Amino acid sequence: MGEWLTLHTQSGPVRGWLARATQPARGAVVVVQEIFGVNAHIRAVVERYAETGFVALAPALFDPVEAAIELGYDAEGVARGRDLVAALGFDRAVAIVAAAGNWLRETEAHVGVVGFCWGGTIAFLANTRLGLPAVSFYGGRSVPFLSETAQEPMLFHFGEHDPIIPPEDVEQHHRQQPHATIYIYPAGHGFNCDQRGDYDPTSAAVAHHRTVAFFERTLG
Repeated sequence: MGEWLTLHTQSGPVRGWLARATQPARGAVVVVQEIFGVNAHIRAVVERYAETGFVALAPALFDPVEAAIELGYDAEGVARGRDLVAALGFDRAVAIVAAAGNWLRETEAHVGVVGFCWGGTIAFLANTRLGLPAVSFYGGRSVPFLSETAQEPMLFHFGEHDPIIPPEDVEQHHRQQPHATIYIYPAGHGFNCDQRGDYDPTSAAVAHHRTVAFFERTLG
């Protein structure tokens, strides 16, 4: 079962949801939230990585702007989440992920990052700027940063029917990140989240399996 802890960051104290591996740990993973905060879904993702053998920690990235944010997957939640993303900015988000990674390194030598939606873009930046192996699930804001060079192995998951990430954007990932692994699923945006209308359990299961295998290779 997970628990809240407090991270000390350049932006002040930030809460994080931590779950420890239920077996001898194979490394540690920073889980980067969507625009909806460290809500029940993201906490469940953290628990799932712990169950597969990783120490997992999801920092509450919006805490420097507004604490204890947990939004629903509706129009109001989307609008509020976008405002919080704009107020936080990418640089502060990456710095908080760095603080989470440093906290995890106190007990685990090898740390990776996995992020979802907006968090998928943050995960990519954690690779290019922090040198962490990373997995991005449908990172919809990554295109402006694709000229940055990945420092470690990089894995992208996209939905074939995602209206937010059109095929030309996926192709741009192929062109500008030629060493990354890219998978495309017969699904829409947010297919990993069982609280979204586009949830696709088959695609989610395959993507999770590939992500765990990726971390086994890169963190082992």
